[in-house]
Amino acid sequence: MDLDLDFRVDEPPTPADESTQDEVDHYKEWERSNCLSVLLIQSPIAQSIRTSLPKTTNAKEFCEVVQEQFVTSDKALAATLRSKHVSLKHTADKQVREHIMEMHNVDAQLQALKVEIFESFLVFFILNSLSVEYSQFKIGYHIHKGQCLSTNF
Repeated sequence: MDLDLDFRVDEPPTPADESTQDEVDHYKEWERSNCLSVLLIQSPIAQSIRTSLPKTTNAKEFCEVVQEQFVTSDKALAATLRSKHVSLKHTADKQVREHIMEMHNVDAQLQALKVEIFESFLVFFILNSLSVEYSQFKIGYHIHKGQCLSTNF
């Protein structure tokens, strides 16, 4: 028996009285494949999550619904990560390197969600998130950046 028959073949019409034995057998095979697929797909999903998903008896439809749920979840996660990225501030309880690595980690998570942040913006966010005691570092960075740009011309 093909477990993935329901994914490879569209649902056949429900057999009627005048249907041939081959049509009836094909429908029963598809229905069994579909039922097993739904059970296999849903079994590892926690009951608390399963109740929030729409009830469907078609495995292909179930996968499409779950995929749509994850797309909206990705959008929400991207929005959360963007706001975290902008609002992160360096505090005295952690070192600058840890802070920069945390911001870089958030950037990597955004890139995994296909949200591009240019390197210049990342540097801008990092510099603006540093506390006042690093203002000399910020000024030095901007001066160095200006000298590099003027020597390239």
